[in-house]
Amino acid sequence: MKYFLDSAKIDEIREAYETFGIDGITTNPNHIMNSGKPFKTVLGELADFVKEKGIEGWEKFPISVEINPHLDDADEMIAMAKEIAAICQNFVIKIPCTLAGITAARKLEEMGIRTNLTLVFTASQALIAAKNHSLFVSPFIGWKETSGEDCVQYIQDIVDIYANYDFLGETQIICAAVRTGKQFVDCATAGADIVTAGLQVFKDSFYHPFTDYGLAKFQAAWDKTVI
Repeated sequence: MKYFLDSAKIDEIREAYETFGIDGITTNPNHIMNSGKPFKTVLGELADFVKEKGIEGWEKFPISVEINPHLDDADEMIAMAKEIAAICQNFVIKIPCTLAGITAARKLEEMGIRTNLTLVFTASQALIAAKNHSLFVSPFIGWKETSGEDCVQYIQDIVDIYANYDFLGETQIICAAVRTGKQFVDCATAGADIVTAGLQVFKDSFYHPFTDYGLAKFQAAWDKTVI
């Protein structure tokens, strides 16, 4: 399973790349706002980062960038997507799962501009992303579980549907808004292609108190051993 970082902060991206070996990045308007920088400045930083690391191209290190969420016309969505895609060949265009959005995503894929259908909350929504040949589909996990829904079957249904019709791999499943280590495991067990999460979520999912306990125990033993 691939790890994507859900962030637009270049310092977090660098840390996650070096520590966790992330395979890509997902951004959204909220992440851009939290970076404290203008939209185009952030895109420039992301483009510079992939050049620096020698990982240019969406095949090597995809970076999902969302269009203006106010757009509700397919032609306007396509126009903005073209502008973003022209900045960097790593950029995959995040398109909302709306009627205008799926129209735009299908046309963009026909043009060779890769897309990520986002704000997906049901298996039936995920199915249209695959039928339109989007590179990614982003079913959200954390928001649904916060509202009391169990997402294990939801992700499993998407994986099973994709397997039934040979969509697996062609449209990759990004489990989005992942908040806990258990959700990482649930998504991996179901067979999802990717999880995307914030840097602190990665760190929290990696931590276990018994690791610290065991390390302290072995350190104490080491200190009492004659070398």
